[in-house]
Amino acid sequence: MPASGQKSPDGRQARWHQHNETRRQEIIDAAIDEIEAVEPGAEVHVQQIADRAGLSRTVVYRHFHDRADLDRAVQVAVLEGLWAALLPGVALDGTVPQIIERIVSTYVGWAVAHPALHRFAEQDTSLDGVGPLQQGIERLADRVSQLIVVSVDLLELQASDDERAAIDPLVFGLVGAVFGAVRRWMSKTDRTPPADVLVELVTRSVWHILHGHALSLGVMLDPDVPVEDLLQLTGTAAGA
Repeated sequence: MPASGQKSPDGRQARWHQHNETRRQEIIDAAIDEIEAVEPGAEVHVQQIADRAGLSRTVVYRHFHDRADLDRAVQVAVLEGLWAALLPGVALDGTVPQIIERIVSTYVGWAVAHPALHRFAEQDTSLDGVGPLQQGIERLADRVSQLIVVSVDLLELQASDDERAAIDPLVFGLVGAVFGAVRRWMSKTDRTPPADVLVELVTRSVWHILHGHALSLGVMLDPDVPVEDLLQLTGTAAGA
């Protein structure tokens, strides 16, 4: 029983809230399906989304403030699917080139499989320049930065305060460069080189950058040695 003076939960209000959330998701799902059904970059009207959802335009706008609000919600949903695929790959599992290739190939594979969603997701619908894509890139870059900081600590590298402070902006720039390269490649009508070659070249470019920074810190990264083994070897050498 609710305490004296407290109102009991309104079951009808809870059900209405759940109904609205379900309907909102149905509209977002319909928008994603409609975007995937057209050519990348083609305009999708709210009426098309409403028709696919089996609703009227009026009902659609009951759940979103305006078209910009709807577009942003769809972008968030699309990118959440991409991040869900990318983030698990950011782990110390495999060699450094394998880790890089795993992340790059996942992104390229998703972009190739969903070209219209990729084009839609990269549009900036924000007023401050920090849309869902930018937020997601920051989220991914932060995860990679954390991984590198952990590696630096485990390897007991003698990195200066300035070098440690630079990890975040450098990683952000590197992740942004990878996304920029793939976005540029996706925008080309002939889309050359082939996807597997692009993944190989981007992986190689990132590897060279990381390898160069490691050398400057006195570490020789072997591209054929798993990171886990490298950490163990370094720890054994340090304790010798």
